[in-house]
Amino acid sequence: MISTTEQDSLYPQLSELSVNDILKAINAEDQKVALAVQKVLPQIENFVNALVEKMKNGGRLFYIGAGTSGRLGIVDASECPPTYGVPFGVVIGIIAGGDTAIRKAVEFAEDNTQQAWLDLQLHKINAHDVVLGLSASGTTPYVLGGLKSCRDNRILTASICCNSQTAISTHADFPIEVIVGPEIVTGSTRMKAGTAQKLVLNMITTATMIKLGHVQGSKMVDMQLSNDKLIDRGTRMVMEQTHQTYEEAKALLLKSGNVRKAIEAFNVAL
Repeated sequence: MISTTEQDSLYPQLSELSVNDILKAINAEDQKVALAVQKVLPQIENFVNALVEKMKNGGRLFYIGAGTSGRLGIVDASECPPTYGVPFGVVIGIIAGGDTAIRKAVEFAEDNTQQAWLDLQLHKINAHDVVLGLSASGTTPYVLGGLKSCRDNRILTASICCNSQTAISTHADFPIEVIVGPEIVTGSTRMKAGTAQKLVLNMITTATMIKLGHVQGSKMVDMQLSNDKLIDRGTRMVMEQTHQTYEEAKALLLKSGNVRKAIEAFNVAL
């Protein structure tokens, strides 16, 4: 039986369509992704609840994946420190083939069933941590081997894939299967499957960081002040909470280092 992600496109004459019709077809397929994610919200919720408890006790979140899936994990992990102020190394993305594979495909890297566990050991992976395997097909050997080794070592595991009843799901404590249907270009899982994985990763880290206290109201109070735009945003957040002038709020923000500390310093000084 052919897996969903490998099934023929619903647009067999795609190469003969006009640009306008191609774009309409892609857009129509993309609209199916959010609905597919909606169906697995209970599974995502269960995983987030478990993840939050692990991270409250000092655990880290690791992503392991190959190709597009691996790159998506790295993107999500790399955005957590600037957005939420958590240290680098709290959320870690690992890709088959190493950093070279971020920009250029490394041949057969995804076929090594032992390498993911070796890569995780470089980070001193332990039972306090959580490992999430990313694989559109749900069969990637690199991910499958990594999850199996994690479970053998009593490390909490989760997975995201876009086929049902997959091999990686059997090695995940929290399997998340987002069935988005055949890709518009047959087998091109960087399309809907990639979008689905990105949406789920957004949900996982956003909900987790909110529950860990890195968001107050809807504001990123722990964000890094890494450019002028973020300094301006932070200044206005401090103004809103302290009713200072822009110049006063900016000075306090820069002295304190982030929004949370600036507001706390202001309240202490009252």
